[in-house]
Amino acid sequence: MLIIKKTILFLFTSILISQSDITNSRTNAITNAIEISSPAVASINVTQVQKYSINPFQRDPWFEYFFPPQIRQREIKGSGSGVVISPDGYVLTNDHVVENATKIIVTLPGGEEYNAEVIGMDNLTDLALLKLDGKNFPFIEMANSDELIIGEWVIALGNPFGLFDMNQQPTATIGIVSGKDLDFGLQDGKVFQDMIQTDAAINPGNSGGPLVNSEGNLIGINTFIYTGSNARQGSIGIGFAIPINRAKRIAEELKSKGEIIRDFTTGIRAQPLDSRTATYLDIPIKEGVIITSIAKNSPAENAKLEYGDIIIAVENQKVSSLNEILEVIEVNDIRPGDKIQLRIWRNGRYINKKLKLGKL
Repeated sequence: MLIIKKTILFLFTSILISQSDITNSRTNAITNAIEISSPAVASINVTQVQKYSINPFQRDPWFEYFFPPQIRQREIKGSGSGVVISPDGYVLTNDHVVENATKIIVTLPGGEEYNAEVIGMDNLTDLALLKLDGKNFPFIEMANSDELIIGEWVIALGNPFGLFDMNQQPTATIGIVSGKDLDFGLQDGKVFQDMIQTDAAINPGNSGGPLVNSEGNLIGINTFIYTGSNARQGSIGIGFAIPINRAKRIAEELKSKGEIIRDFTTGIRAQPLDSRTATYLDIPIKEGVIITSIAKNSPAENAKLEYGDIIIAVENQKVSSLNEILEVIEVNDIRPGDKIQLRIWRNGRYINKKLKLGKL
């Protein structure tokens, strides 16, 4: 009888140990990271104003001349994601999520809704900072995105396809850091620099949501996906996030100033160097931008640039037009007060100059 009791006790204990092992195996770094970060993930629903034109004569240029199209507006609904980055209710998201919004509703896990105030938006970096009224909000600690490891686990959290509204909880997808420091340059008026690539599924509605590491710390803001020929399809395993170090700098500037000031002046008037001018000047330079005038007391005059100087490169990038110079400045996020490196051709030799951008 004693042997039977011991056998039963052994079997019962084994079952408990087995169940404990199963529980422990299901709880891991990923589940812990999701538990830590989920309370700070926001669903963002917006009402936006969209402009459109009406013209019954749009196929007839003659009638269009006398009856120009009528511009009208309509309200459309949109959704995206965001992340609370401080206990006093600051929310980071993408600019394109809240662009042209007349009303922004932020919902946190559990279903509590807030009317969000726009603190500032930056179209160039595709970032926006919102503010919720309240205190003691759950928020995500920021990691150092400069220390990312290729292959480390990451989790994308957000509101894909509006699924957040069904149970007031964010959707989580898992993957790894597939690449980092990817530069896409200027794309449709936005600059995507030092981007994080991940194979964690990012779908429409994930924009603006957090990409977190296995410790539940914020490493990036999910921004766009690559889907080959159709960018509106779902994820195929190639998504990109703005690194949090870059996003943090923009958020701090938006918080303090309400905007990102990029309008600048150089005091230069110039035109592209063409082959005819190069031949006339008898110079070996075939591409560049030739300075045609310099304003008094301008940054160009202070940099000792001269009429007839030919700008060959800006920030070590060859240029052949003013638009290319502007693009280099935008892509490198150079602001008024910053200096740019110029490579100049003057009087038969190359020289280097530094020009400090002035405030417009």
